[in-house]
Amino acid sequence: MANFSRPLRIGVFYDGNFLLHASNYYNYFHPQRRRLSIGGLHEYIKKRVAEEEECDTRRCQIVESHYFRGRINAAEAAQRGNQLYNDRVFEDILMAEGISTHYLPLRNFSGRKEERGIDVWLSLEVYEYALTGKIDVAVLIVSDTDYAPLLRKLSSLGVSVMLMSWEFDYTNDDGVKVVTKTSHELLQLATYPIPMHDEIEDGLEDNDPDITALFVENDSPRDDEGGKSYNSKPRERSEILSIKNGFGFVKYPNNNLYFHMQDVIGDFFDLAPGDPVEFVIDKNQQKQDVAKNVRKLTD
Repeated sequence: MANFSRPLRIGVFYDGNFLLHASNYYNYFHPQRRRLSIGGLHEYIKKRVAEEEECDTRRCQIVESHYFRGRINAAEAAQRGNQLYNDRVFEDILMAEGISTHYLPLRNFSGRKEERGIDVWLSLEVYEYALTGKIDVAVLIVSDTDYAPLLRKLSSLGVSVMLMSWEFDYTNDDGVKVVTKTSHELLQLATYPIPMHDEIEDGLEDNDPDITALFVENDSPRDDEGGKSYNSKPRERSEILSIKNGFGFVKYPNNNLYFHMQDVIGDFFDLAPGDPVEFVIDKNQQKQDVAKNVRKLTD
């Protein structure tokens, strides 16, 4: 139980790829059909920390918030149409929530772009804030066993660790089962392991406002609000015609097809004109053909 006369200082640290994967799951494969809201997550975190530490919510303050992810370099982004602009749009979202961004360049390994060193950098940042006494609770949105040494160090420093974990599985459009789990070792080491998949399912069933606030408001017309599955629809192949601010067009005979950024499987900001994609064709509320479940094809 916390007994602070000063505010309880919370640090929130995101593994960007893990957050994106969970957000994509709720947006494309879960009946909710909406992305996770960072602002909603922060409000939930403050209330949950107050509950676990048995203190007033008003005394729980997020004083540090950091987002870590690999990304392509500026020269490559400049060749991808609006990539640089789209990166700034997402950074504006993070900045609005007071989140500091940390990026490492994506490197080519065996023909694939991968991020290396993000887990080390995240761990060092968390450890520094804990060692210098700047945070009382570290909230981690991570899943890999590689973070286990960090949790042990935080425990030795007397810093509580709230681990926001997700476990879910789904079958993608290729019929492949995708399974996501948080490391069992991390769950054992965390002071407060929070199974977000269970919290969300129970909260949605009870219509808990704190849980519904975890998702962004849907401000674009969509026909799949009820969780419609596109697995039975034939998948088409073409290429990106253009990318705009939050939407784009796919080349298609007669009339090119519109798609919204929420209809992209993966990272919308990774798309550029000329990229090969596959998608399904559906109708919007105006009965016009649009592209859904747009996914970039790789070699």
